[in-house]
Amino acid sequence: MTIFDQLESEVQSYARSFPVVFDKAQGEHLYDQDGNQYLDFLAGAGTLNYGHNHPVLKEALIEYIQRDGITHGLDMHTAAKADFLKAFNEVILAPRDMEYTFQFTGPTGTNAVEAAMKLARKVTGRNTIVSFTNGFHGVTLGSVAATGNSHHRGGAGVALGDIARMPFCGYHGRDVDSLKMIDKLLTDPSSGVDLPAAMIVEPVQGEGGLNVANNEWLKGLEKLCRKHEILLIVDDIQAGCGRTGTFFSFEPAGIKPDIITMSKSLSGYGLPFAVVMLRPDLDVWAPGEHNGTFRGNNHAFVTAAAAIRHFWKDDSFSKEVVEKSAIVSHRFKKIADRHGVSVTPRGRGMMQGLAVADGDTADAIGKACFERGLVIETCGNHGQVVKCFCPLTIDKQELVRGLDIMSEAFAEVLGKAVDREAS
Repeated sequence: MTIFDQLESEVQSYARSFPVVFDKAQGEHLYDQDGNQYLDFLAGAGTLNYGHNHPVLKEALIEYIQRDGITHGLDMHTAAKADFLKAFNEVILAPRDMEYTFQFTGPTGTNAVEAAMKLARKVTGRNTIVSFTNGFHGVTLGSVAATGNSHHRGGAGVALGDIARMPFCGYHGRDVDSLKMIDKLLTDPSSGVDLPAAMIVEPVQGEGGLNVANNEWLKGLEKLCRKHEILLIVDDIQAGCGRTGTFFSFEPAGIKPDIITMSKSLSGYGLPFAVVMLRPDLDVWAPGEHNGTFRGNNHAFVTAAAAIRHFWKDDSFSKEVVEKSAIVSHRFKKIADRHGVSVTPRGRGMMQGLAVADGDTADAIGKACFERGLVIETCGNHGQVVKCFCPLTIDKQELVRGLDIMSEAFAEVLGKAVDREAS
């Protein structure tokens, strides 16, 4: 019996899929205590877009620690926070003609979602938030109410209210105009749907199954929000920080959200860090009205600023992500074509996956991948999507090797022959 078996809660999940003790990590690789190497196609569930212990970020953090830089600062002004704000404004916001006020929340994505929904209710004086089928926004009480997954919702232990669920893009099929349906419900005074404070949406649903909202649907959603004076919250916690090829996942649609939530890879180094970005005129908070002891993670400010300046100073990194995304798309199409209608590609950019018949099949494929040295997870409403979420910085040869492993695992589980490809 290990120390984990003796003392750790049954709530643990990833440890069940990867039953080794990890001890070291660098780039796209993890190493267990015995020195065995694993290729990481999980990347901290989207937290490690720049890989493990990136040398540029590590150097910035070590230098800051060695000079006794502030670690914990509540919401006090610090040099590290100022540097992060300056970097984000100059490199990310200004070139995109975006103007937002930053609210530093507790350090995880669900903290940012809670704050965003609370602010929307405070600004509008309304209670209801519209969330979408298969959406995932966290597991604290407010955010889990907006989450669709019954497994997570069932853990709340109390009634979850003040949420109206609407169909995500394509939920009823691509030929059904879900926005027209939503508009009808909001316009009809007898529909039973109260005018909401906000709508919260993921442009690409991560945990919900890599469902992609097309650009026209996102534009229509923004137009719908403007028509009914509803605030638009974009949850870019998993899809942001370059995961889809652009820094923000909604950039190709050209929309301007009222509020944006970010976390996951924002620190660039796996350090806890979350923000709410809000239109300046929406900043109606009273001092300390929403707070959190760890809203001042200065180590995360340091690595975030370094990541922004290193990766986003021009469009070269974004182009690399697009190139790698094309490799994933090509290989996934090959796997899908080989196995027929039982396997279908999902997602966009470097958050792609392959949907199979059910969760048991997907789990078996994930297990077969791990036996070959590949760490990968599943997602979807039935856990049926095998999800490729490797670091964006992954070496192309290692990316291809990981895709080869996936192809072999699919062949083993689905009982089909596979032809290994070199690229």
